[in-house]
Amino acid sequence: MMKMTHKQTLNHVPLRGQLKIDEPMRRHTSWRVGGKVDRFYQPADIDDLVNFLRQVEYSEPLHWVGLGSNLLVRDGGLRGTAIALFGVLDHMQLLPDNIVEAEAGVSCAKLARFCAQQGLVDAEFFAGIPGTVGGALAMNAGAYGGETWPKVASVETIDRYGQRHHRTPADFEINYRSVVSDRKEWFISARFELVAGDAEASSQKIKQLLRQRADSQPLSLPNCGSVFRNPMNDHAARLIEASGLKGYRVGGASVSVQHANFIVNDSEACAADIEKLIVDVADKVFSDHGVRLQPEVRVIGEKRSEHDG
Repeated sequence: MMKMTHKQTLNHVPLRGQLKIDEPMRRHTSWRVGGKVDRFYQPADIDDLVNFLRQVEYSEPLHWVGLGSNLLVRDGGLRGTAIALFGVLDHMQLLPDNIVEAEAGVSCAKLARFCAQQGLVDAEFFAGIPGTVGGALAMNAGAYGGETWPKVASVETIDRYGQRHHRTPADFEINYRSVVSDRKEWFISARFELVAGDAEASSQKIKQLLRQRADSQPLSLPNCGSVFRNPMNDHAARLIEASGLKGYRVGGASVSVQHANFIVNDSEACAADIEKLIVDVADKVFSDHGVRLQPEVRVIGEKRSEHDG
């Protein structure tokens, strides 16, 4: 596999990050499936990301990746470049007036712990979100009754030309597991407005939520977190279980017997197995209950053709 480092260049402009060619996306998704992406770029920092965006071809498709949860990459792979922010944009700081600033590559669990350490409360639910701040902002992720955007004071975004912008929640249409904007921009950081409280009580609550998560979710197997959004006044897991789908299998993927709204890769699944399973579950629940479940999962990439090896 070909790699570029800070000593090499892309489009003849020096970059300090790392570029990989034909990188298997299974290495970067929590389901551990996915074909190769043409180019995989991990910037050195925000300035390097700006430099990259300013000189990459405008026609180049870009795919933003955090922890790779909530993401299914098809077996035929991705055309264009995947940009990986986890472990790069990972700075957090406490600002005046109980504001915590976190960059997009910070894991939500790390954000929850940091807030508790600063004596700030009401951010404990972030510990239950298996992704990064950037991903949480993009989909208004939530867990245990909490949601991301009610805590957001402002965000910083970056556009296709590497220009940075400051936005407020009023600049977005925010709904349950949905954030819509008419601008082609991506989140690079956020400021969360929190409340001062008991640091020890907050830390204990986080531990309790993590225990609850470990007891109720199949964390030992590759998964993406919750697959479907909860319908109004109901729970996707209840409907899936009521349809007798716990343990239902397609190839190497199955509906978790521990939590019906989880699909696990328990036998060397491919992305096609998981995608077929998502469709089958949604169809069966609709047939049984008249409710069309909507996936939280983002499915991207190309299906593998029958001629692929």
